[in-house]
Amino acid sequence: MKNSTNDYLRFAKLELAKVIFPTKPQVKQAFIAVLVVVTFVVLFLALVDFVMSSLLSAILG
Repeated sequence: MKNSTNDYLRFAKLELAKVIFPTKPQVKQAFIAVLVVVTFVVLFLALVDFVMSSLLSAILG
């Protein structure tokens, strides 16, 4: 049991050494890209919601 735990930790450390972590500029660029996409999606959904509610009000009212 102890041997398997040691093996797991050793292999985890080896795999972690292979990971390439992003640089600060890459993280900043990805954050800005996500922010822009989310903003556009929110604006689009708000517009669709407004149009649909206006049409429904016109039909029912």
